[in-house]
Amino acid sequence: MPTTLSELIADWQQQHATHTDAYLSGRSSFIPGLLPQTAVQFSVYQTLDLLHKRLGTDLLRRALDPAETIPSPVARETDGSWLKQSNMVGVNVRTIGSFWKTVQYTLTLPACHDSIHLLPIWEPGVVGSLYGMVSWQINPEFFDTDLAQYVPALNTVEKQLKAVVNLLHATGRTVGMDVIPHTDRFSEMVLTHPSLFEWVHRDKARIVDHTSNVYRYVEEAIWQFLRYQGAADGSPLNFAKDAFFASNRPDGPHLLLTDEQRVRMLFGNPADYGGRLNRRLALIRHLVAQGYETLPMTMGPPYRGLHIDPIDFVIDDFGQRWYQYAFDRPQPMSRVFGPLARYRFYESKDNNEKWELDFDRPNYAAWDYICRRVHDCQRTYNFDFMRGDMAHVQMRPDGVPDMIGHYYDPLRSIKRYVRGNGVPYFAFFAETFLAPPDVMGYGDELDHLDAIEADSTLGDLQSLVVGSDAFVGQFALYDQYRQVRRFAPNFTVMTADKDDPRFDAFYRTGNLFRYFTALFLTDWPSYTGLGFEVRNQHDERGANEEYTKLYVFRIEDDREPDKVTHGPFVWGENADQFAAITRIRQFAERVWPAIQGRDTRWLVGPADGQSYIAWTHVEDSDYAFAASMTGQLTETDLTGLPPGDVVFDEAGCRVWRLEAGE
Repeated sequence: MPTTLSELIADWQQQHATHTDAYLSGRSSFIPGLLPQTAVQFSVYQTLDLLHKRLGTDLLRRALDPAETIPSPVARETDGSWLKQSNMVGVNVRTIGSFWKTVQYTLTLPACHDSIHLLPIWEPGVVGSLYGMVSWQINPEFFDTDLAQYVPALNTVEKQLKAVVNLLHATGRTVGMDVIPHTDRFSEMVLTHPSLFEWVHRDKARIVDHTSNVYRYVEEAIWQFLRYQGAADGSPLNFAKDAFFASNRPDGPHLLLTDEQRVRMLFGNPADYGGRLNRRLALIRHLVAQGYETLPMTMGPPYRGLHIDPIDFVIDDFGQRWYQYAFDRPQPMSRVFGPLARYRFYESKDNNEKWELDFDRPNYAAWDYICRRVHDCQRTYNFDFMRGDMAHVQMRPDGVPDMIGHYYDPLRSIKRYVRGNGVPYFAFFAETFLAPPDVMGYGDELDHLDAIEADSTLGDLQSLVVGSDAFVGQFALYDQYRQVRRFAPNFTVMTADKDDPRFDAFYRTGNLFRYFTALFLTDWPSYTGLGFEVRNQHDERGANEEYTKLYVFRIEDDREPDKVTHGPFVWGENADQFAAITRIRQFAERVWPAIQGRDTRWLVGPADGQSYIAWTHVEDSDYAFAASMTGQLTETDLTGLPPGDVVFDEAGCRVWRLEAGE
């Protein structure tokens, strides 16, 4: 296969008919030789023509109809354990521009990459952070104008998302959504439901009140704004303040207003993005002028006990001064996320005088609210799993309790809520890093993962250099965890938030080892970020536009040189890596029916102290696999391994067909 980018492009131009015929005829589940940067530039017509020939008229027609729902490939599963063997690909939609281009990108992925994780799909807030959701509306920047012109029925971003999930299901893939237990500091959720969040009253750089009832003063201030300005949608305000802010629990008293009505009255027509933003900014100025703001989200013990840093602040375009918060008694992993506010899932002890939460007193309305809203989204778009953001958060100083109650963890409750509402196969992919006890959360993170009923978890192999003592040690531990714990750690190749200039050193060596091992350890889950297949080696730092992490937010201020981006994401040009990964994928296509889901039997395991690993499968395996962390396998390495004919050999990654009886 060609090994320079120009050669790859020339080969595609000359041989594209041959490559696409393999896909259309069913001989290949993907289009070999198709660069991802080429695929996402296909016209809508070109893509639909390929899908029509591959899927057939009826299935394509149904998939493109947002009123139709194509069943999930795992719809017959009775729980989420299928995720423990899934090879997932993470897609930051902002890097490719629209939901529709996710479909185009998957034309380059073989069927063994059977799950697509969409990074947050919600309307973003401050600095455009995908994780700082400002409303429950789908991010309008992911709308594809060309698709709407060619398929007029797909004239909203919501309809396009439904069609994309349908198409991914039609091609045999599951689709996951990001579930975020926090919002932008002044999101629409915060302002329509102050009681679901934690508020403070400050006087300049001093917190004067952080007691449990500050939200009641905030409600009064919002009601004053609403009475003075009038409802944004023109509705009459012929009811009392308490009726406007009443809990919307279905088992509660009869309510005058739905959540959607409250949002319209406070901010206006959901489709009027500019009008809603201006209205929200006016309300924020009204609250800040009175000294009210939400408490920012924290990560890592001790979680609680904050003060305002009087010398750390920024001034926004309206002249408002935003102070950074800091811990009173920080520990090594203590972090304050200034733009974010976490839901107030628990009441406080002693009116919050000592910053202590009462875990025996859940704020039931917050749990009910987020469970219902996530379920609404899952049901609307037919998502198969959730990636639980910051699942490592465990705020109990005593660690994981002996008895796990219903209100132990919000992500656990969300999974249970969705499953209990008719989706038993709904799975939970947890964002945790398998850190030592009392580092990312209180207590043992492994116990926490079991307690929250995670099916798989991210881990941190992507944050370690292949072959290092730390990498080998973690790899061996993960192999133990997957056998004795209810969750399965991922063999993670790269994530969207590790494709960052700070982490270039992780990907200068060992990339083919990562990919090969992740794919062919068929009883492990794996995770690979979009763009890894062509990612530049970055012996020196590349331009910011070459890193997917820097598109998680949208920063255009040149005063932040480490984060600012100008223009669209720039794909890598690592032709050697793309060609080698393509050869691995083509080989996987040939042997996948014989190895899919098979249990690993180690010949040389990660705990055996070697620079390579080797394995086969339990019960009558046809193949054996070996992969070197140094990129080279020697004959000495293979001594003592069962014999056979080599059927694949690529940069220290080898597969051989076992002789009969081995």
